[in-house]
Order: sequence, then C-alpha cells, then structure tokens
Amino acid sequence: MDIQQNKAPRPTLPLSSAHDGLFLKLTDDIYCFTDKIVNIFVVGHPGQSEEWFLVDCGISRTSSHFLSTLSEQFGDVYPPKRIILTHGHFDHVGAAYELAAHWGVYIYCHELELPYLTGKQDYVKPDPTVEGGVVAKLSKTFPYEAIDLTPIVRALPDDQKIPGFPEWKWIHTPGHSPGQIALYRQKDGALLSGDAIITVKQDSLYDVLTQSTQLQGPPRYFTTDWKAAKDSVERLSQHQPSFIGPGHGLPMFGEEFRQGLQQLLHHFDQYAVPDYGKYTEE
Repeated sequence: MDIQQNKAPRPTLPLSSAHDGLFLKLTDDIYCFTDKIVNIFVVGHPGQSEEWFLVDCGISRTSSHFLSTLSEQFGDVYPPKRIILTHGHFDHVGAAYELAAHWGVYIYCHELELPYLTGKQDYVKPDPTVEGGVVAKLSKTFPYEAIDLTPIVRALPDDQKIPGFPEWKWIHTPGHSPGQIALYRQKDGALLSGDAIITVKQDSLYDVLTQSTQLQGPPRYFTTDWKAAKDSVERLSQHQPSFIGPGHGLPMFGEEFRQGLQQLLHHFDQYAVPDYGKYTEE
C-alpha cells in the first residue's frame, strides 16, 4: 500500500493523567491502553494472528509508546486487519497515520466522518464558554482542523458490521460529532462507547488528571447537538451492555455500570447537558 499523508499530523497537548500508559485486560480478547487522557482499544490477540483490530489511535503524534507497549504485552505483534475510528477528533486520531503506515492497513470510520478525515471540512470550533471546569476553558486551544488520510481511510459498510469480525457491530451515536460510532458485541455485552458515554468529567482538570470515575455524557466543549447526544445514549442503553470501555476514563463493569447508565439516561439533561454554552443555545 502506497501511503502518503497530505497534511501534517495534528499537534498534541501537554495534558496527561495519572493513568497515562496504563494497559488493562478487560476480557480474554479486549485490552485498553490509556494514551495521556484518551483510550485505545485492542480487540483480539495481536501476538497470535492478524485476527484483531484497533479502536482509535490516541492523542500522541508518535506511535512509538503504543507499539512498544504492544511488544511488551504480546511479544512479536502481527499487523491488525484494520483500524476503526469512533470519530475523528484530534485526541482519537493522533497516531492514526503512523500506525496505518507502520502496519500497511486501512482505517475505517462512519461515512459522515469522512469529510473531517479527508481534508474537506473542519470540525466546528470547541466552545470555551460552555459550563464546566478548567479543561473546558482550555478547549479554545484544542485542534479542530481536518486532517487528510485520503489514501487509507474508508467508510464502514452500511450493514453495521465490522468487516472480518461478524460478532461486532457498530452503532451510530451522533451528537458529539456527526459520524461518531460505538462498537458492541452481544455475546458478552461489551460496549466500546467512544465519546458518546465516558466515565470521567472531561471538562474538569482535576477529574481528568486523577481519572475520577463517574458515568458522563460526551465532553461538553466539543458536543454540538445535545438532542442527538441524548438519543445516542438511549440507543446504546437499548442493547443492555454489561460493561463499558469509554473513550475517556476507566472501564466500568457490572451493576455499578448498569445503574450508572440508567441514572445517566433518566437524568441526562441534568447530568450531561450544560446550563449554558454556544451549542446549548443553538
């Protein structure tokens, strides 16, 4: 595969958390790696075969930290079949180009995310005026420009399947971004939620740094459609997931997660929607 990048990688941010570099085994074949403040998921057994895929690519511009962690955990690592992006915000695509080039694989996303990943359209600017903590105020410095991965990015199929992995389905969860998706597996109730549902109050600097765990809606400063965001939480809850691997924060399991999800669903307007902000008003 001849891979060339048409735009430089987005800059990273000098923001990290207490769990930077944490590698967790969630199930026999799902692993979570925290890159500064965002999670990357490995689904499958990279040390055994190519029958695995990667979900999101972190905030870092370099892939070296993640690749070295994979080697430490699995030994010799086979290339994955594909990379799946839950959405294209800067903190989920940091090493996307480097990893795709390293492995010679394609990146897949929802069709509605393609303009932001092919250099055609910038995301809306984050809203530093939104109700929230220090991170919300700092969001005015966050990158929102499109990147161009044209040669290697593809749209996911309309049948909601992950190509080559029939047990997994993707679920459209707009609100935080137009084409955001979550991934779900029915046999064990595994939910990789992207930023549709997270487990840390992402606008609070203290909570981000300490990774204090609490079920939340999407990050406020980048969410532009709160009705769609609420509908997305409802859509995910209908699948009755057993545990969550979120885009931000620690995984959550069992009764704690199920009760938290019901609380979030029933009180979404109070728990998730900010009292004020540019996109709340719109």
